[in-house]
Amino acid sequence: MALRFLDGKLFAKMFKGGAAFLRSKIKTVNELNVFPVPDGDTGDNMSMTMEGGVNAVDKSDGGEDKKLNHVSEQVAHGMLLGARGNSGVILSQLFAGMAKVFENCEEADVKTVGEALKLGVKQAYSAVVTPTEGTILTVSREAVDYACSRITPESTIESFFDDLTFEMNNSLQRTPELLPVLREAGVIDSGSAGLVYIMEGFTKVLDGIQPEDIEGSDILPAYPASLSAGAADFSAFDENSELTFGYCTELLIRLQNKKTNPEAFDPVIISDFLRTVGDSIVCFKQGSIVKLHVHTMTPEKVLAFCRQFGEFLTVKIENMSVQHNEHINDAGEKKQTARIKYGVVSVASGEGIENLFRELGSNYVIKGGQTMNPSAEDFINAFDEVNADTIFVLPNNGNVILSAKQAANIYESSDIVVLDSVSLGDGYAALSAINYESDDPEEIAATLTDAMKNVVTCMVTTSVRDANINSVEMHAGDYIGFIGKTMLTADPDCLSVCRTSLSHMGLDDKFALTVFAGSGADADCTAKIEEFVGENYPDVEVFTVDGGQDVYNYIFVAE
Repeated sequence: MALRFLDGKLFAKMFKGGAAFLRSKIKTVNELNVFPVPDGDTGDNMSMTMEGGVNAVDKSDGGEDKKLNHVSEQVAHGMLLGARGNSGVILSQLFAGMAKVFENCEEADVKTVGEALKLGVKQAYSAVVTPTEGTILTVSREAVDYACSRITPESTIESFFDDLTFEMNNSLQRTPELLPVLREAGVIDSGSAGLVYIMEGFTKVLDGIQPEDIEGSDILPAYPASLSAGAADFSAFDENSELTFGYCTELLIRLQNKKTNPEAFDPVIISDFLRTVGDSIVCFKQGSIVKLHVHTMTPEKVLAFCRQFGEFLTVKIENMSVQHNEHINDAGEKKQTARIKYGVVSVASGEGIENLFRELGSNYVIKGGQTMNPSAEDFINAFDEVNADTIFVLPNNGNVILSAKQAANIYESSDIVVLDSVSLGDGYAALSAINYESDDPEEIAATLTDAMKNVVTCMVTTSVRDANINSVEMHAGDYIGFIGKTMLTADPDCLSVCRTSLSHMGLDDKFALTVFAGSGADADCTAKIEEFVGENYPDVEVFTVDGGQDVYNYIFVAE
């Protein structure tokens, strides 16, 4: 069949076909991850983004409306809300740009379809602060330019998408030539591969295959629900309650010359005492200020002991029975929190890390990160729950920032400030520095940003394939350590990898190291890590947190 026009009904079928074919290739796309770690999620992110568009169409009329402008607007809106990860956000912007051209079109000829894709590519590029060539951006641009250059009066919708898919495949194979990191890892760009699969799904529908007959058309399971913590509800601790969880106690102490020698004072004196009265201990000194965090049944003993050495700058003592209340009303629904001036939304994964982030001041923790990139809609729901005039957002992952910013652009009920926290360590440092005494949100944001500047975060996990990255040879199953995109070491022995990784973190210039032990961490290995730091970096205070995170055996955060 030679189709001269694209209407809404056909566009809906093509889109569903593209989503179905990508769904069947999720594992393939995930395995194209540059780093050979078990957190490749580009395929999941793009597929979940596509599902946002599919669900939006299905909730209306399933695309039976036949008007292209209506269907494309539904697709774009659903994708913008469902966008996950950088590739998902870029993909959603591609279709959002197309919807702008289709805005007044009940159907579109081939030339108009080409113009829509051109605007889509332009909008996708604008979504990225520093566009990188050799990615989904390049592949979409080169393919659209090629297909549009071949449009003639005889062109059909089928011939246009054949040309588009043909050049996308060619451009995909060229991505390692443009991006050295791909060439070194021996892979093609994963986001671009996902886009090719979507377009191949489009062409399958144009060839007469129904979306439901395309391989892998089962709907993906929904992501786990986000976990949150809102404002305190004092009804959780009434006249008949018993203290079971103790108090979350945080202090800032200015050491005083008349009580001690601030310069020579060793905070181990305090941390050793804290171990006798509580747990979840963080204690370190910066200049003449000591900061501590402890869970204890007797905060008065902590205050009395610390007063020997200085005076308090800040004191925060919270009943954890209240702090961990889930805010459920008699009908079993989450209560609406009162409007507050400032709030924080952060992203974290692992029960221990999530709880620590709440204790440090995050009003809402979205469960996610490396393997579960939250969608723009997840952030919007979090903003609603926090209900603050200004909300600071800590994505804590480079692949989550764009989704957070997309949500911020959509949300209108609060001022949203998305900070460029690219790692767990960034978020941890920022939360530790929260201070709402200023009336200027920009000043608060600057303080949080400054806190992230000197933090180094290192990850330890296992390799899922053989690879050679940064001249580090690794085999499937080896433990690997890396900082950002820099591979540090690989070895079959986890402790060896941890020791080598720690030696690359510049600990000679740091004062504190937090060890987040994952669900797969070994207690003996953790103890030996503490010993290694104590012997080789005696000036560095080590704090171990049972993070409970999946994928990463250890996350090291040096400050």
